[in-house]
Amino acid sequence: MNRKRNGPAGTPSSFSAGGWKHSGAVRIILLLLFVLLFYLSLSPRLVPETYDIALGSKSENEIKAPHQIIDEKATLEAQEKAAEKVDSVYSTVALHNELLIDEILVRIDQLNQDDQVTTQDKVDIYRRTIPERLGEYISSFIQSNSNQGMYSANLLDEMKSVVTEQQYSIPEETFYKIPKLTSEQISEMRTVSRQIVRKVSGETIADAETARITVPELVNASSLSERAEREIVQELARFVITPNRFYDKDATEEAKVQAKQNTPAVVIKQGDPIVKVGEVITQDLYDRLNSLGLLKEEKNYLPQLGVLLLALLFVSALAGYQEFMASLAPSAASSTSSYKRNNVQWMMLLLIFALNLLMMHLVALAHSERWPYIAYLAPVALGSMLVTLLLDMHLGIVSAILFSCLSSIILNVGQESVFDFHYGFVTAVVSFAAVLAIHRASQRSSILKAGVMAGLFGSIAVVALQLVESDVEQGQMLQTVGFMLVSGLLTAVLVIGLMPFFELSFGILSALKLVELSNPNHPLLRKLLTETPGTYHHSLMVGNLSEAAAESVGANGLLCRVGSFYHDVGKTKRPMYFIENQNGGANPHDKLDPKVSASIIIAHAKDGAEMLRQHKIPKPIRDIAEQHHGTTFLKFFYFKAVKQAEAEGVENQWTEDDFRYPGPKAQSKEAAIVGIADSVEAAVRSLDHPTVEQVENIIAKIIKDRLDDQQFNECDLTIREMDKIAETLKETVIGMFHSRIEYPDDKALKTRHEAKEQRA
Repeated sequence: MNRKRNGPAGTPSSFSAGGWKHSGAVRIILLLLFVLLFYLSLSPRLVPETYDIALGSKSENEIKAPHQIIDEKATLEAQEKAAEKVDSVYSTVALHNELLIDEILVRIDQLNQDDQVTTQDKVDIYRRTIPERLGEYISSFIQSNSNQGMYSANLLDEMKSVVTEQQYSIPEETFYKIPKLTSEQISEMRTVSRQIVRKVSGETIADAETARITVPELVNASSLSERAEREIVQELARFVITPNRFYDKDATEEAKVQAKQNTPAVVIKQGDPIVKVGEVITQDLYDRLNSLGLLKEEKNYLPQLGVLLLALLFVSALAGYQEFMASLAPSAASSTSSYKRNNVQWMMLLLIFALNLLMMHLVALAHSERWPYIAYLAPVALGSMLVTLLLDMHLGIVSAILFSCLSSIILNVGQESVFDFHYGFVTAVVSFAAVLAIHRASQRSSILKAGVMAGLFGSIAVVALQLVESDVEQGQMLQTVGFMLVSGLLTAVLVIGLMPFFELSFGILSALKLVELSNPNHPLLRKLLTETPGTYHHSLMVGNLSEAAAESVGANGLLCRVGSFYHDVGKTKRPMYFIENQNGGANPHDKLDPKVSASIIIAHAKDGAEMLRQHKIPKPIRDIAEQHHGTTFLKFFYFKAVKQAEAEGVENQWTEDDFRYPGPKAQSKEAAIVGIADSVEAAVRSLDHPTVEQVENIIAKIIKDRLDDQQFNECDLTIREMDKIAETLKETVIGMFHSRIEYPDDKALKTRHEAKEQRA
């Protein structure tokens, strides 16, 4: 078979043959940029800068500190200005807003049961009292906490001002819906509303409007089934959600006092300028330069050559791995190995490496005598996690090895040795833990879990290293463990923040993006559900089948599932021409010319791809919609046309090619599997009481027909994989249609029972 592939999730959707994306010249430029990146990252640590300077002369160069030194004069100035630089302190106040919404709903229940009050009066009461209740609740909260002394008076005043300023205005129509609620509805709404408000208010909220944005999604995901209930809960929840983070004047003043007392010594960090261009070299500067080893008569270029060779070795490792993966047979390669030679991926990889190295350098600049272990704060697993999420796990592991080597040099501040084993080992442990924890992530919350795992394993690594040293101290151990835990969380936060940038900028279809696209609230899926419910149900079933089949052969199951959700979206243009949407009604194809019927059926693949393109759905999903039928033959309408021509006594003017889908054929395993699952689900659904033998025969026939029709010639499915797909589809179909499928034993028992009844 031809081994052409179009690629699954995790690959740039903008890939296309030819152009700069596959240009060898661009590839060389990108590799040279990698060399430059590694050289610039390593040279500050490995190349000592020396200068030929005479006492009393003017410096022709800017001279930077090779390592950290204390600046006494600047330290005194910093201590005087420390208080002025203290940022405002914000404190969180637990308002327990869920109690407020519960009180409101209890009051609504009481008033709604009062038959003596008219509906209009109830509306007026709700319009007046509900908005007032928030102010009463805040005033009561302030009074209670003033007596207990939990929060300062200034903080409570600030809270009241901000809450009032950001108060939400309930829409007028909501007040007319509330009197219609029954006690049973309100009881269910109380439970859901408390959960939603507690969840949202559990986060730190400075801007209530931003927090309120999440309410509709939580309401739609709740157990509330009626639209009116969801709308009322949504508006009431928005109303009671308030900010809980406020400016704390007292805490700010205290922080300024502490800043004055605890101002650390100001240091000249590694890389900071000691002498500016044109500055006269005084005795003090000359002595400082001499003590730092910056005065030499001859410059040695061997260190630069060594750094260049190291950079070339690192780039060779990356390029060699890419070439190795690209040379593997498709059955042995990873799901993204076919894109190893694409310049878009190289460009993204370059940016990821640059970001990770930048973070290492920034943390290394914070190294001081007071914080000798702050380098453990560096988010060293950032690059490996991004590579794993956006490209593939194996490349993430290779990147982790390179980052381990780089961190052992970059984070090795103020040491004479080139490599620091401690940082390299810890980086390897943290990166491997993050890669293994994140490589199957399907939700963005998994990134946070991976960051926690990285922090925990990193903590174990630094504790292990310190325990084998004889001079371990408890304070030192606590400091390193604290930095490692914070590093894991910082890594997760950065990855979560950077993922949307890479997904949008490089057209990446990651597993996390796929999960977002599977949300039933997506406009296309809602359109599919409301306009073609039969097709929507069919798509869900195909998603279950294709996901199981894909995972059985190592393909991207999540891509198959989400692709199945969208594969028939083109049917929404002419829903009643597809049998699953006819609900037993008249079939419009009975009155149409077979060629017209075939053109309508065939058009849904192209229509779907175009609709997906208009909604900016990533290319791999568009490919599935366009390719899941390949160039298959519509036998029913062809033979109907032949029969019609014979009945009319004319020669059939149509050929089989006129009744084939235009293609293209499936270019990836995922598109081929969705196509098979699509046919299997439709065929099994058409049977009233399918048996296991019928299911097996249907699946085998569908795969054989497509194989004989050369529908798999442009993807990399093997015969062995097709057998696995057939077996998995059979097991999944039996599980899905278990109550309808007759097993051989059940069938024989039924036959004997019928025979016994006939004899009786």
